[in-house]
Amino acid sequence: MNAAINKDTQLCMSLAGRPGNFGTRFHNFLYNELNLNFIYKAFTTNDLQATIGGIRSMGIRGCAISMPYKEACIPFIDEMDESATAIQSVNTIVNDQGRLKAYNTDYIAVSQLLNQHNVRRDSVFALRGSGGMAKAVLCALRDAGFGSGFVVARNEVAGRALAQAYGYEWTDDLGRIRPELLVNVTPVGMAGGLEADDLSFEPDFIEKAETVFDVVALPAETPLIRHARLKSKKVITGAEVFAIQALEQFILYTGVRPTDEQFKRAAEYARG
Repeated sequence: MNAAINKDTQLCMSLAGRPGNFGTRFHNFLYNELNLNFIYKAFTTNDLQATIGGIRSMGIRGCAISMPYKEACIPFIDEMDESATAIQSVNTIVNDQGRLKAYNTDYIAVSQLLNQHNVRRDSVFALRGSGGMAKAVLCALRDAGFGSGFVVARNEVAGRALAQAYGYEWTDDLGRIRPELLVNVTPVGMAGGLEADDLSFEPDFIEKAETVFDVVALPAETPLIRHARLKSKKVITGAEVFAIQALEQFILYTGVRPTDEQFKRAAEYARG
């Protein structure tokens, strides 16, 4: 963190139901590395409208948005970038002189990771969850060419609507279907929650899968990811998603793009 904090230091922040340290460590590492007069802090809130108003009125430069605020914050935003409009989900707010513009960098991260891990496009997938992050992942899967998949959600109204919006099927039970790609977009396995030690997919599904993708970033190795590694499955972690989307946020906030080496060291530091 830059030691020379002064009246001109720009504040960026994150807003999450369960704040973590990854974003704080990632952004502050790069501010220090690049000698930028910024500081980053994680927050939660019980009054979302007032918090968004505070971002505007106090000149906070940027805010990362996490569960459960990705959709709930939309009514308080002045302008939606195409990335957020297409998905109707926000993970980034940028404040330009009191005007708040929303973006979604989750989509960019998921798209890059599907390519980096060479996930087969003819894979049938099962995505568990129906919230804001699920929209970003489904949109990325569709745009990457995944033709067949299921949204697994207990809430039929939300799950069916989400699946149909992107051309997939809804189910509350996969039954005998054993998809090649499993994607968890729920809080199951997240540190600090009631289901922190649980698997979002039963062991038999993991056994039959080729790739397991968990968007939960805290901890970096969720129960789902640990179990998939034990079964020698290809894994994509929430920590990877978090790092890439955080990089894109950093660029939006500062206008500076770190080198690949700086990004790698920031991600490693943040995970530590």
